[in-house]
Amino acid sequence: MIGEALIFLKHHLNERLTAQAGGAPSESLEDKVVFVDGERMDPITFKLGAITTLLINVEEEKVLRDADPYARVDASGAPLRTQPTLRLNLYVLFVARFKQYEHGLDYLGRIIQHFQSHKILDHQSAPALDDRIAKLIMELQTLAFSEQNEVWNALRTTYHPSVLYRVKLVAFSDPDAARVPVIRSVVAGVSP
Repeated sequence: MIGEALIFLKHHLNERLTAQAGGAPSESLEDKVVFVDGERMDPITFKLGAITTLLINVEEEKVLRDADPYARVDASGAPLRTQPTLRLNLYVLFVARFKQYEHGLDYLGRIIQHFQSHKILDHQSAPALDDRIAKLIMELQTLAFSEQNEVWNALRTTYHPSVLYRVKLVAFSDPDAARVPVIRSVVAGVSP
């Protein structure tokens, strides 16, 4: 579901950026939000004239845990034993690379503005969201200069204007839940 979440964000932003441009003839029909070219990963290169979406970290969301993480109930009401749901936060970097510096800044500004007014993307606000994903919560992250330096050194490339978002709550559930036998009656044993 990590891939589905990132593909959704890419398509969602492309639709919004096209709508904001009003389909102006000056805007190319080519996607403005793209993924990294998998053949150019060492060192990484970003497409010219686009915003590149890049997953830079995955972390487990430990705050939102179930009271009894191993207990579930199926549709018929029967108890199940299962592994706890794994909720993930994705750290997604949006990198602008344009010939004209101000165009990259403009697109980053549009992305920030969109996620400021649409922090929660669910099936009501974004019908194209994969059915297995309940919602995505977009949180702008600010890195210290030393952390930014570490990210760009790890990418082995020069700094480009960029913005980092934590995308919350991509959840993985255990598909192999086992039925728990139901105790229907208890027979008292004989005491010695």
